[in-house]
Amino acid sequence: MPLEHVPPQAVLPVAERRALGQQLRKVLPRSQHAVWQPPPARRDPVELLLDNGRHLLSHLVPLRYHRMRESAFAFLRGSAVIMAADLANTPAAGVLVQSCGDCHFANFGVFAASDGTAVFDVNDFDETLRAPFEWDLKRLATSFAVDARGRGLPDRTCRHLARVAAQAYRAQMSALATLDPLTAWHDRIDLVDVLNRIDDPKLRARELKRLETATEAGRRGYPRLLHRREGHWQIKPNPPVVVPLTGQMDDTHEIAARAAVDSYLTTVAPDIRLLLGRYRLADLAFKVVGVGSVGTFCVIALFTTCEGATLLLQVKEARASVLAPYAGLGRYRNQGQRVVVGQRIMQRESDMFLGWTQDRADDQYCYVRQLKDPRLALVGSGLADHATPHYAMLCGVALARAHARSGDAARIAGYMGSGGVFDAAIADFAMAYAEQVERDYLLFLEAIKAGTLEAKDSA
Repeated sequence: MPLEHVPPQAVLPVAERRALGQQLRKVLPRSQHAVWQPPPARRDPVELLLDNGRHLLSHLVPLRYHRMRESAFAFLRGSAVIMAADLANTPAAGVLVQSCGDCHFANFGVFAASDGTAVFDVNDFDETLRAPFEWDLKRLATSFAVDARGRGLPDRTCRHLARVAAQAYRAQMSALATLDPLTAWHDRIDLVDVLNRIDDPKLRARELKRLETATEAGRRGYPRLLHRREGHWQIKPNPPVVVPLTGQMDDTHEIAARAAVDSYLTTVAPDIRLLLGRYRLADLAFKVVGVGSVGTFCVIALFTTCEGATLLLQVKEARASVLAPYAGLGRYRNQGQRVVVGQRIMQRESDMFLGWTQDRADDQYCYVRQLKDPRLALVGSGLADHATPHYAMLCGVALARAHARSGDAARIAGYMGSGGVFDAAIADFAMAYAEQVERDYLLFLEAIKAGTLEAKDSA
């Protein structure tokens, strides 16, 4: 299977690859990354949102805009299509990686590895594609700046958070460049180890307790999502977030979901197909997720055994990446396969149930994964809320680890260097682009007020 990336120049010694990265500074000085200037022909952000919305489920688009209306950061989360177009007009050194494509700090999280260890990593890959390494990093740094500005923090603090993320990325990439390929490939972030290094004893104790509670709850299944009815497990309705599909008068989505599950089973490895054969598909429900994903076809599939064991899989539509107009379509026509391959490349501990659906006549591609436990995600969000500099460092480290699996860590490290020039440039860009996000957000609110965009809190 071909990979969705450009292989690093692994045949050359690390020192030579670092030197090649250093030479790139002559082509593109690192200080130039600080600049953000809207191009003269920049498209109207509202027009970009309208174009993007035409490919979504129309009855969910107003809910998407309602969630984006909450804050400038929520707007950033739902407008990856706008920043993708803008990043394409920024300078890049020419080193490509498997990119997340929608790299803001809320798209990182905690989940359980196969051995039960809680690990921290990138956790959203809907927009993944081969792209310049700077694009992900600039969006990540910007997300910290936008969120901090929205909370009324001083500009100095906002800029510091953006710089911490960039500095952590640079330091981790440099460290990974010195490792042998296999060791670097297996590098992961053990969250318990990270939490034990928190200086504040109260915060450290609280987050360790939260992690212990969430991990234990995860072993007990999905009590908040499921309930028993007539002796059988079913997905608990929670409109408009979770809406039953089974047994409804309009069975259009149920038929599509069942067809997607059947197709998925033909693409997974034989061992996973054997495991899933010990369950039966018991229930289906439509699920509205996140901010940027609202409007895409997303279904929870409940599998059960006769003894009452449960397994929840998520079937989610995969559309062409927002990066595709600027970075190229990539190797995969099947967008579900693009997402799955990208996730397997970037994540240290990929979901064993990852798979995609085969091409269908309507060109609706989907990927499938085990439904993430939201209780573990709360551990990461707690750090983001109460230990933001530490969380910014954690995200920068995780992104470097993910990029190093597909890109040439030595070249990237050589280009960034050992000083703070690159970090400062990324932080300057983040602050400048945060102002752009705020201007676009005001245009977005004006469009809602004028009736150009509809926003409401129900589907």
